[in-house]
Amino acid sequence: MTERAAAGTDAWYAAAGPENDVALSTRVRLARNLANFPFPAHAVPDDSERVRALVFDSFAHGETPDAFQAVAADDLDELGARILGERGVLDGGTGMPGCGIVMRTDGKVACTVNAGDHVRISAFVPGLDGEAAYDLCRRIDEGLQKTLQFAASYDFGFLTSSVLDCGSGMKVSVRVHLPAISFAGKLHDCVASLEEKGLGVSACFGAGQENGTSLGTYYQIATRQPAVGSEFDQMAAIVSAVRYVAECERRERAAVMHARPTEMQDAVYRAYAKMKFSSLMTLRESVDSIGKLKWGIDAGIAGGIADSELCALLYRIQDGHLQFVLKNGSFHFPSDIAHDNALQVERLRAVMMQEAFERLTL
Repeated sequence: MTERAAAGTDAWYAAAGPENDVALSTRVRLARNLANFPFPAHAVPDDSERVRALVFDSFAHGETPDAFQAVAADDLDELGARILGERGVLDGGTGMPGCGIVMRTDGKVACTVNAGDHVRISAFVPGLDGEAAYDLCRRIDEGLQKTLQFAASYDFGFLTSSVLDCGSGMKVSVRVHLPAISFAGKLHDCVASLEEKGLGVSACFGAGQENGTSLGTYYQIATRQPAVGSEFDQMAAIVSAVRYVAECERRERAAVMHARPTEMQDAVYRAYAKMKFSSLMTLRESVDSIGKLKWGIDAGIAGGIADSELCALLYRIQDGHLQFVLKNGSFHFPSDIAHDNALQVERLRAVMMQEAFERLTL
């Protein structure tokens, strides 16, 4: 298997981070628009291409130009776009004129151009570390402002394509794993509490089998009001809320282990058996299995693999990432799936899962 080498062992999502047993990763996004240019939705192609050229040139003349790679969206192939979407870099909207992407070579920082706003700077860090993610964004923001003038007003702050994003233009989101809270039937109360604090909760990988649940019990908690308070206030609010949720998850984890150990062990062992003996695995099956096995590892009934490795696996089993591995590797498949790309992806995913958990102990 060559996937590990193809993906790179230094990917940001493969590193450990604070509160990693519950919080997988933190993303900060800053939305900005250039003064004296129409917003992307109302711009003519010439204006959009001019904006893209100015932003690309600003990165080229920054302090570390060699650390960034700029590409026009038109030059990005379908597979590349899919991988960037799976990594949270692209949220759609790159089909508009003048769209582009600037990526830092380590993948921690990305900037989309003319995708919703003229500039959207995103930073990704493992675990719950909003300060580190914001600092990465802030440095890029300050560097761009040396050569670009962003649209802003005294009353509304930074002006953005969506009125709801005006102000700081900042959105913070944290991916979390909440199996014990979900198992204990307390997810609804947890979500309601977060929404009362002005935070949104959504599924990371699609809906789960039961109504109102998320596949693998992976959720995303995000800020919703960039216009309320400073960046510091907004960051403090979500970090504090996620830390509280993490404490609740750990409490419920211990309570379930004490009161319902047989049910919990059954869920973990079934996931292990399915993963261990499957020849083919769909993405949904894999995410669900990883979620249950991570629950067992964090509860102490399994071991041998770190939380950071599980986080990285959630990216590496995505369809686009596996298509990249197939395209760039040499594999021998059984004759009945040798000409079926979809089944080859499922086979590769199954083997990758088995390799990842080969050190798992129960």
